[in-house]
Amino acid sequence: MKEQFKKFLNEEQDPKAIEKITSKLNDLLMKGEEVGYIAVQKKPAITVFPDSIVLTNKRIIICKPKNLGLSMDFTDYTWDDIASTFVKENILGSEFSFGTKTDLAVSIDYIPKIQARKIYTYAKEQLDLLKNPVSAGTPVQEVAEPVFEEETDEVEEVETEEVTNFAEILPAAPVYTETFEPIQPAQPSTGDRKLSELSKEELFDKLQNYKKLLDNGLIMQGEYDAYKKEILSYM
Repeated sequence: MKEQFKKFLNEEQDPKAIEKITSKLNDLLMKGEEVGYIAVQKKPAITVFPDSIVLTNKRIIICKPKNLGLSMDFTDYTWDDIASTFVKENILGSEFSFGTKTDLAVSIDYIPKIQARKIYTYAKEQLDLLKNPVSAGTPVQEVAEPVFEEETDEVEEVETEEVTNFAEILPAAPVYTETFEPIQPAQPSTGDRKLSELSKEELFDKLQNYKKLLDNGLIMQGEYDAYKKEILSYM
């Protein structure tokens, strides 16, 4: 099993994190399930127990260590439940996120850029297989790294096909800070710009912000549901 996963140590993955994950995958993988790629979080400060993301030919698995690394939480999402995928490149690594068909937004940040590009490419291939089931019987090829121009001021976009709706890769932003927009309890669409004027990625970011506010107890479930319904009507 260890020999099989040595190939995932070529893009700065933490060897200890890979070893910890692979030791659990023996019992976690289903029949006919194969691992396509493993990406490991790499924060600016030393992180003893980083989060990881495993992509297989059947699902996405988020791995989060707990209890000082003695145990681990696994959360999985099957490919037929994934609606769209995103990669946002920042100064300190990249953020890989995806949306589900049940309107759930999931993200994992501080992924090294080359790893983020690999999981984005692999995810797109799996979603393409769902759209074209005839090719699903062919063996999965090695994940080819997409071609990106180095450090430019222009924004490069990689468009997915219809099944993914939209997925963009953005270049490094000057400063990456997480901010929350002020919330008007009555109407979430008020502000300098109307929701109809926002791009799809801006709408997705706004939905993520409202979800974080809900998780932190800053807004009620009813308010979040109303905001989500209005935002999704423009997506």
